[in-house]
Amino acid sequence: MTFLITCAVLLIVALLFVVLPLWRNTGNHNDVLRDAANLEILRDQSAELEDDLSNGLLTQDAYEQGKRELQVRLLDEVKITEAPISAPRNPAKILALLLAVMLPVASILLYAKIGNIKAMLPQQQSGSAEGFGVLRSEAALQELEKKLEKQPENPDGWWLLARSYSEMKRYSDAVRAFEQLVKLVPNESQLWASYADVYAMSKNRSLLGEPTRFLDKALELDGKNTFALALSGSAAMERGDYVAAITHWQNLVNLMPPDSPELQMIRDGIKQAQEFLAKQKGGKEKLAQLSSDKGSNKPAAAPAVTITGKVSISPALAGKVAQTDTVFIFARAAKGPKLPLAVLRKQVKDLPLQFTLDDSMAMQPKMGISNFDQVVVLARVTKSSDATAKTGDLEGTTEAIKPGSKELNIVIDTVVP
Repeated sequence: MTFLITCAVLLIVALLFVVLPLWRNTGNHNDVLRDAANLEILRDQSAELEDDLSNGLLTQDAYEQGKRELQVRLLDEVKITEAPISAPRNPAKILALLLAVMLPVASILLYAKIGNIKAMLPQQQSGSAEGFGVLRSEAALQELEKKLEKQPENPDGWWLLARSYSEMKRYSDAVRAFEQLVKLVPNESQLWASYADVYAMSKNRSLLGEPTRFLDKALELDGKNTFALALSGSAAMERGDYVAAITHWQNLVNLMPPDSPELQMIRDGIKQAQEFLAKQKGGKEKLAQLSSDKGSNKPAAAPAVTITGKVSISPALAGKVAQTDTVFIFARAAKGPKLPLAVLRKQVKDLPLQFTLDDSMAMQPKMGISNFDQVVVLARVTKSSDATAKTGDLEGTTEAIKPGSKELNIVIDTVVP
């Protein structure tokens, strides 16, 4: 509302600068009116002379002299003919009236065409069940809570709520959201790992008890879940199980890329666990056994997981988009929360284009393509900067595919209802 009022005030000020000078431009019209008035006066004086002559008040010579003087004054003071005078319309005033009407109408139509009134809305509206962004407003969170009361089987909503509360460090509320989420999606390793993390944060950062059980569940579903391995190592250190801590962290090191900035920190943790284990009774023998197992059973480093393909737009829809419209290409889990696992942003002018999606494009480091067994790749054309689906957006998508799929062909051929 403040934005609209401000626009109205600025428009009125602009109109004053344009319309007032035109409205005041009436000089020519005033000259016409003055000449008409002078002509009427001279006519009255001529009539008086004739009356005086008829009544014998003037001699013929005096009458003729008076007529000559009136004719001289007529030539000096009046610049129009003696035809009946009607005040002409002032074109400047007509233009002023037209501008006073047309400028506001044209401004409103132009803004409706190229403007975006939603850009002035509070930022909490940008959150969505698709997982793009989080809610940071208490009003938006309460609205989502009410929605989930009516739709408790909406995993996307619970994921958005859990993530939003986690970002706001409201861990108890996040735990409540994750509790509902894992009931709806019980077979996603990453959800159990994230559940353990926020549960521990709500219990003074302790991973003992329920968080450990959640981590065991995460590793049971996916033994290569790097987030779960990192937390499981910390949980083992907290309970004094140094063999388990070394094992989890060593497995984590084997899965991490050689240039990872976190690699040295994990190795330091392994070294500390080895020092603690060496001080225990029989610890040196256990260290020797771990070293032997490491040498004989070291797993190969996991290759980088990428998805490649081509995105194009259907000729039938090509006329509905502008060259500068945004194109989002993203992968998300085929089942469970719709958080983007990798996102690429382009423009319509780049189509058709070859794309590559990998874990480096993830919105969260521990939520990449490689963390899921099946994903869906979707391309969306939108006129906004928000990837959330809106009525009128254009989409194309794949069926559920395995991470690592190559040479996909995505055609944007559907209008979002």
